[in-house]
Amino acid sequence: EEGAYEERQYPAGKWACVTMGEPMYEQSISLSFMKLMRYICKENSGGCYLGMTVPVLNEIHLTKEGTQLAREVLTAFYLPRAFQQNPPIPTDPEIHIAERAPLRVLTRVFYGMTTEETILREIGLFWELLGSTDTVFRETYIVAVYENPSVPQRRNEIWFIRRA
Repeated sequence: EEGAYEERQYPAGKWACVTMGEPMYEQSISLSFMKLMRYICKENSGGCYLGMTVPVLNEIHLTKEGTQLAREVLTAFYLPRAFQQNPPIPTDPEIHIAERAPLRVLTRVFYGMTTEETILREIGLFWELLGSTDTVFRETYIVAVYENPSVPQRRNEIWFIRRA
């Protein structure tokens, strides 16, 4: 339903993360995702296939003016339950395993490609929907991707992070 959003709580857990700062958002997430896919597909200390989890998260920040995305994008892949206690070490030194705290978010679905333009539009639409509130952060957002980037009308979400 257009305009609807929901609140969700995600548990703490271990994530494989990589940060890129390419000139375009799309380049950063593409390169990061390829690195994470190699890690998932056996380029790790165990030489094992980890299995795919969704969503893949892209943590973004806005510039001070709030009109553009900052270049640095952190892409994160949730490690499957079997690897939470003892994750295989990535062979790529740019990938690190992070323990992330529990996360409470307001989330809204959108479909299609995730470009800087569409993300900024979705952030703006979500702010219009929420109105004035200081219960969420204004500088950090998450784009959650649920399907392969080649799917033309893929399901995505924009996440606003709740303050503790």
